[in-house]
Amino acid sequence: MGGRKMGNLNEIAAHLLQNDDVQLIIGYGEGSAGRVRPLFVSNKKATEKLLFDSRCTQNLASYLYKKEITCLGKPAIVANIRTLRGIIRLAAEHQLEDETIIALAVSTGDDVKELRRLEDMEQYLSEADLQLKKEDKALLDKLNAMTIADRWAFWQQEMAHCIKCYACRQACPLCYCTQCTVEINQPQWIPVASSKLGNMEWHIMRSMHLAGRCIECGQCGEACPANIPIHLLPIRLAEEIRELYGSVTGISKRESCEMSSFQPDDKEKFIT
Repeated sequence: MGGRKMGNLNEIAAHLLQNDDVQLIIGYGEGSAGRVRPLFVSNKKATEKLLFDSRCTQNLASYLYKKEITCLGKPAIVANIRTLRGIIRLAAEHQLEDETIIALAVSTGDDVKELRRLEDMEQYLSEADLQLKKEDKALLDKLNAMTIADRWAFWQQEMAHCIKCYACRQACPLCYCTQCTVEINQPQWIPVASSKLGNMEWHIMRSMHLAGRCIECGQCGEACPANIPIHLLPIRLAEEIRELYGSVTGISKRESCEMSSFQPDDKEKFIT
C-alpha cells in the first residue's frame, strides 16, 4: 500500500504543515459538552488541538469542495472510513482530483496511515469493515419486514417531526449541488414551510437523488435535530442497488451510478 504508518496524528499533521506538503489540516477538535467539532488547522502549533477517538464520526469530506476551504490551499484530512468513502465517491463524480488531498486514515490517534493517492485510499478501504452499525441494521430489518402500508405509516409519522432545517443536506458529502431544488421558487417545487406533504416530498426527492450514490455514512440521520432516522432511506436504496446490481459505492474512483448508466444485461423485472 502506498500509505505509510507513522507516529501519532498530531506529529504527522505538524510535519505536513512544516514541510508545506499541505496548507490546511481538516480534522476534529474538542467542542462543548463533551462533543467534538470540525477543526481547521493552518499552523504547526495548532495541530496540538487535533484529536481522534470514538466520538469522531462526522464525515469531513463534506468540506472538501466548499469555496471557503478550497481557497486555503491543499488540504490533509483526518479520515475515518466514512470520510474515505466520501472522498472516493466525490472523485468518481469528478468533484475531486487525484493527489490534491492527503488523507490521514485513522483508527486511533496513534495508528495513522498517510494516503496521498486515490489508489492508496481504495486499497485501504478494500481491507476495511463496511458494515452498517448494529442499531441501523436492526431498524432496517424491522422496516423491511413491514407491509408497504405499515412502512408508509411509519415514515409519515417520522416526517411529521421534520422542521425543514436541511441539516441532513449540509452534512451529506454528496449534496454538493450549487443550487438545491428546495431553493428554487420559480417554479417552487417543494414548499418551504414544514408540512406533511412538503416534508415527505423533500426526503423522497433527496433519497432518489442519492440512489446509486449513497456511501451509507449515516451523516444525514446523525445531523437531524428531530432524531428522524432519515439516513435509512438512502441506505435502503443502496441496499436495493447492491441486491440488483452487486454494486457498492465509495470504494472505487472508477465506479459509475446505476441510476444514470445502462448495461444491456441490466435486470428489468420492474417492467410490466
